[in-house]
This record gives sequence, structure tokens and C-alpha cells, in this order.
Amino acid sequence: MSDKKFLFEAIDAQRAELCSMADQIFDNPEYEGEEVFASGLLTDYLKKNGFEVEMGVGGFKTAFRAAYSHGEGGPVLGILCEYDALRNLGHGCGHHMQGPGCLGAAVALKNLDTDKPFQLVVYGTPAEETFGSKVQMIQNGCFRELDVAFMMHGGPNTCTDIKCLAQKSYKVTFHGHRAHAALAPEKGRSAFDAMLAAFQGIEFLREHVKEDSRMHYTVLDAGGPSNIVPGRTRAEYTLRSYSTDYLENVIVPRFYDIIKGACLMTGTTYDIERSYPFKAKIPCITLNDLIMENAGQFDAPQITGPREKTGSTDFGNVMYDVPGCCIRTAFVPEGTSAHSKEYLDAGKTDKAHAALRSGSEILAATCVDILENPELLQKIKEEFQERKKKEQLMK
Repeated sequence: MSDKKFLFEAIDAQRAELCSMADQIFDNPEYEGEEVFASGLLTDYLKKNGFEVEMGVGGFKTAFRAAYSHGEGGPVLGILCEYDALRNLGHGCGHHMQGPGCLGAAVALKNLDTDKPFQLVVYGTPAEETFGSKVQMIQNGCFRELDVAFMMHGGPNTCTDIKCLAQKSYKVTFHGHRAHAALAPEKGRSAFDAMLAAFQGIEFLREHVKEDSRMHYTVLDAGGPSNIVPGRTRAEYTLRSYSTDYLENVIVPRFYDIIKGACLMTGTTYDIERSYPFKAKIPCITLNDLIMENAGQFDAPQITGPREKTGSTDFGNVMYDVPGCCIRTAFVPEGTSAHSKEYLDAGKTDKAHAALRSGSEILAATCVDILENPELLQKIKEEFQERKKKEQLMK
């Protein structure tokens, strides 16, 4: 516990600067890969504290990789942070706390007095709330060197996640033949009918997929006035499952059949625009338990069991390839919804600052446990591989 006492003191020494960074990011919300101020603030702090920083990694100008080597070899510990806001709301999801919280842990670990070698890598990952930069960053070679990946996130409870929903989204353009709806409807082929038929097909599909599947749709372009047979319409569809393989191998092919069938029935054609897919997390209970043990040691507030019901995140793509865990630290009342005014109002409070510090402490202490007990990392990796094999059989 002596090493953890050092961490407590090292993070406390940074507290004023970390909270100031969080408040500045809160006051300057940025979006969708344009987080220039936040990424600059965070990387300046990392450089000042002896990290080698590379900007523009993974294909994004506001993404970064900061590295520190303690000796040669040893485990590669990854800490990932986000700093994007929500358009028209600001930091209503608490991402302004993530970067400073992660940096507090990283700097404390860098200054750890230990003879055990390790490599420490901090990744800055923009645009989680929109297109999810981690997906493309993975495709461009990021995160592959990590033995384990950590994140922190503010929330209504101090807890971890067991899972998240894999997600694929599609924008479908239906092409028909425009005609006057009163004078010559027989000459038309309604792109609107095709869109409605596809919506109805989704409703029929709901009955014949696993209960944890989620399917949503909306109209992007209805095609024009009611006196015209629409020649073009657009719709967006979002498909989700807690199993990446079930989503890809069962739900998505049947979705394509629905689109094809709708067009066959209505004499229309279609084009599909695909978004980057989010994968489901492969949970590691050994790592989750270790994180929560440290949450208890540092007296984190509002500790609960892991979240069983979640949305989708690009960190799921990282955790599909690398053992990982996100610790959520409480700064709003239990039951408070994210992406809300309540999150926004609490963003610069003492509770938000305490949650930032708590996240730093828990992440750093968990890394120390892994360094001091090499068999833990081996156990984590073995559990991860076993769970991934099982997930790939859930079709």
C-alpha cells in the first residue's frame, strides 16, 4: 500500500492544475474532431511532465499519443482519454473531466519509485460523441501495442461496465420514378413506399431476433409534397446487439434482405451509406474486480455493481482487441441521465473535481497492482481471450 499512498500524494499535488484544465475544457467546448484547445492543453501538460508527445495520430489532427518508458520491457499500460463535447449542449457528458483525470494518473505513475520496468502510453481520442475516432485510429494502427487499456468517465455511480452494444448505422437512399400523384400515378414508382415498406420490415424482424437486439429508424427526407409520387427518399437505420458477431452475421444480413425486398415490392432501387461500426466490449471480470477493489480503497462515492444496460461507444472497439476497463466515477445524483442539463450544471462543482481525482487514483492504483503482480496481467489476458472466443460463437 506504500506505492498507493505515494500515488495519493502525487495526484493530490496535481489537483489544482488538473481541476483548472477540466474547467477550461468545460468553458471551451469543441466538437467532432476539432478539439484544438483541449488537445493542446492536455499535450502541453504531458510534455511539461516528461512525456514524448506525437500529435495527429490515427488520421486525426486533434488525436495524440504520449509515451514514457520506465526501463526496458515490461507491460505496456494504456490510458485513453476523450475531450469532445455535445453540440448545442456543451460538456453534458462529462468528457471535460476525462483528459485531466487520465493525465493525473499518468504523471503519478511516471514518477513511481519502482525497479519494475513498464511502458506508459496515453492516447487522446477525439469525437467519441459523433463518428467515434477510435474506430479509424484502430484501422490506422493505434492501440496495438497495449497490453491493457484504461479509461475513466464521470457518472451517477462509481462502477464499471460489463458490456456495451455493438452498433451499425446506415443511411439508405431509395430511388423511384417521380410522377404527378393525381394525373399519372401509374407512371410513378414511389421511393416513399419503399422507405415505409422497409420500416415495416424492421418491425416484423423485431419478433425474430434475440431480446437484447435494438433497431431504430428515422426519416431524413420524405421526398416532397403529397401531390407527387416521390422519386427519392432517405432514411437512417441503427442496428445494435450486445454481441458483435450476432449483429454482423444475423441482424445485418436480414436488414439488407429487408431493404432489397422493399425495393423489389415497389419497383425501386437503393444506395446505402455505412457509418463506422462500434463493437461490443469483451469484458474482463478480473480487471473489473481489481478496479472496484481500488475504488473501495480510495473511498470513492456511490459505489455500485457494474452497469448491465448501456449504449454504444468506440471504446468497445478497443476492448474487442485489448483487455480493458472504464471506471465511472460519481459526480451527479444516482439516476441522473447523461447528455443532460444536470450533467452540465454539475460540470465545475466540487463533486466533479472530486470525481476527477477519484478516477486518477483508481486508474493509477490498478496499474500499480498489475506492475507488482505480473500473474494478474497473465490472468487478465487469458480471461479476455476465453471470453472473446465465446463471444464469437454467439451467432
